[in-house]
Amino acid sequence: MTPDAPDRTAEVLRLAYVEGLGIRTIARRLSMARKTVRKLLGRAPKQLAPPAPRGSILDPHLPAIRKMLEETPELTAPAVLERLRPLGYAGGVSILRDHMREIRPRLHREAFLTLDFRPGQAVQVDWADFGYAIPGCPRRVSAFVMALCYSRYLYLEFTLSQTMGSFLRCMERGLAFYGGVTFADIFDNMKTVVLSPRPGATVFNPRFLEYARARGFAVQACNVRRGNEKGRVERPIGFIRDRFWSGRRFTDLLDLNVQGAKWRDEFANNRVHEVTGKVPSLVFEHEEKRLLRPIPPAPFDTDELVSTGVTKTYRVAFDRNRYSVPSRLVGQSVLVRANDDTVSIFLGPKQVARHARSWRIGEDIKHESHDDGVLAQKPRAAAGQLPPGLDALGEIGARYLKVFAAGSRSIQREVTRLVFLVELFGTGNTAAAMHDVMATGHVGAEYVEYVLRHKKGLKPAPAPLRLGDPELDALGFREPDLSAYDRLVPAPMTRDPGEPPEGPAA
Repeated sequence: MTPDAPDRTAEVLRLAYVEGLGIRTIARRLSMARKTVRKLLGRAPKQLAPPAPRGSILDPHLPAIRKMLEETPELTAPAVLERLRPLGYAGGVSILRDHMREIRPRLHREAFLTLDFRPGQAVQVDWADFGYAIPGCPRRVSAFVMALCYSRYLYLEFTLSQTMGSFLRCMERGLAFYGGVTFADIFDNMKTVVLSPRPGATVFNPRFLEYARARGFAVQACNVRRGNEKGRVERPIGFIRDRFWSGRRFTDLLDLNVQGAKWRDEFANNRVHEVTGKVPSLVFEHEEKRLLRPIPPAPFDTDELVSTGVTKTYRVAFDRNRYSVPSRLVGQSVLVRANDDTVSIFLGPKQVARHARSWRIGEDIKHESHDDGVLAQKPRAAAGQLPPGLDALGEIGARYLKVFAAGSRSIQREVTRLVFLVELFGTGNTAAAMHDVMATGHVGAEYVEYVLRHKKGLKPAPAPLRLGDPELDALGFREPDLSAYDRLVPAPMTRDPGEPPEGPAA
């Protein structure tokens, strides 16, 4: 039976202090909780001493790890693990990674000033790469992005090249889109603007400086790896990737630019900007546009210019394609001028070839007239093509020459003999003879002539000589009477063949 509260307290005290029993034993004997027994005895719960820290397999290597991170704070755990293996470390990378997370020196976080721009003061320009995005086109798509620093008014255009010519043409279209020029244009260290980004001694591209002078703006290049200096254009590029590019479908570059221009004008420039809280198109229209300076009217040459040589196949290499020129220019140095649509080739001041520009890779673009000189000099190269004088032979002649060209005999000599036979026997008879010769499994002018002269029994009947002058060709002459010449010569004395010759008798 459980004692009452006063008796229970007395019993707990007796068992503890008289009999010297412990709390656990008292609680079991009196069917009480140990917490209750401890409370009646007025004792505080025992405080457990903290356990002694356990040793780690990493402990012998802690000084080496600390030294590595002091010298190279960016070292990763796998890199440190490679350096600890020769020192005898046998543990894994997890414990090492946890320890490095605790002791790695905290990198100093740089503070940046907020850049403020006045209306019309500056525009920022940059490229963004979007990879091989156009179906069937082996070229990377690039986005040319301009953003006015004050209003955040955006210009966007997609291209297949970042060369100087493409860059300058994009700049021209961007300035025309804004309708004016800012005081300064801020660029990343692209090669078309900066040749050498040395601190305090930046070397700019001379041709772009010439363009900047022609359009009247100052050129400012950002420091290397300082994206914060061109945040006005960096943020729009991310915005384009997230809002425009994701899930976009298009068939070619034109379709992509049509969609991009519509998105730019209807959404990007009409949204409430997340930083300024204003609509870029309205800020541009009412505050900034009137402060832009007029674009100088003098045109600037934005063509891509490449000096190159003509190969032995009378081609010039340009932008990973080949374009033909007249064959007489083999070995010459020429100038290639190209824009978005055409490729023109000049020898000195004279244009010698013009082609539609190809935006593919590895193509051979030629004009048929450029082969004429080669075909005249190398008849075998014209296999299957009829030279002048034989063009009337048609399909029979073309097939005959194609078969003949597969042999080793001179095509030029064969053509000369065939032209002679056409003149003597006519086109129809010569074509029929060529057909008969091929039916026997042969080719050759000697076979054709044999058929004409002996099998067909034809007589040469050359056409009248034509001088090319209608008055001379119309002249006609009668056959001369040569009997008059017979009367001028005495008739020779004749004798009977049976008579002995005159002379002294034998």
